[in-house]
Amino acid sequence: MNRRDFIYSSSLAALGGLSISSEAFAKGNKPNSVVNGVQIGAITYSFRSMPGSAEEVLKHCIDSGISAIELMGEPAEEFSGIPKNPIDNSTFYVNGKRRKPTKEEKSQMDQYSKEVAAWRETASMKPFDALAKMYKKAGVSIYAFKPNALRENNSDAEIEYALKAAKALGAKSVTVELPEDSAQTARLGKLGEKHKIYIGYHAHTQATDTFWDEALAQSPYNSMNLDIGHYIAAGGKNTKESLLKLIEAKHDRISSMHIKDRKSKVNGGENMPWGEGNTPLKEVLTLLRDKKYKIPCSIELEYTIPDSSDAVKEVGKCFQYAKAALS
Repeated sequence: MNRRDFIYSSSLAALGGLSISSEAFAKGNKPNSVVNGVQIGAITYSFRSMPGSAEEVLKHCIDSGISAIELMGEPAEEFSGIPKNPIDNSTFYVNGKRRKPTKEEKSQMDQYSKEVAAWRETASMKPFDALAKMYKKAGVSIYAFKPNALRENNSDAEIEYALKAAKALGAKSVTVELPEDSAQTARLGKLGEKHKIYIGYHAHTQATDTFWDEALAQSPYNSMNLDIGHYIAAGGKNTKESLLKLIEAKHDRISSMHIKDRKSKVNGGENMPWGEGNTPLKEVLTLLRDKKYKIPCSIELEYTIPDSSDAVKEVGKCFQYAKAALS
């Protein structure tokens, strides 16, 4: 065994079983994506086109230089022993459009939901603790968790499971799309307050400056997961100037932020490689830096990946763009 292989093997042992080869980790490098006080991270949805086990996601983070993340629910729950889904969800998409499930598939999906709910209500937090330790040893922290367990159809027990799991992972918030029913945001806020975990509500192009106001008024644990790309693509009164004012006005209620580059509505609203859209990425990042707002920023890769590249390389490019903007 040569020196490099020995260091790599020793490092794997220290990680407690990370079995995925990572060039960056093999060289003993831990990622650091804090730039001038601003935490640049990524939502692990960005790596959806690549293998997605908890170990593989960790490798993607290390190789793209990212040291903090919003972790999607699937890799964490699979790592923790959730029942296996009998249906491959990718089969529901044909030419980019989702088809309706057959009657048999619908029956299987309903049964699986019941199995998952039962598992969540009694799930141990030890695997989530172990996952957090594995990530921490590799230099990656988890500031937000996005499980599919925070909807109106989820029981209080499932929601409390998600909040306990977030805490075990070291996250300060969970994220979910803002419900239309204000009773649900009141419910989530109350449970968030009980477990001292913020509920970060996400919005797409329905975002306005007042979109979150009712939820924020309901509980101090209701917060914003602001997506600046979606905000600009919404158009109307949403402008660069209004976005910066919104962040200044609500900075203490923003638990995390998604950053991407989209064209404005009048220009088509498409997701673009960073620097080619209309989202004021540099202005937002430098505002966070100059005002010392401690809001973690999640790179969300949604533009088309070139054939010569992959998600890890593109997330790395986005990080380098943010780094240059903050330098």
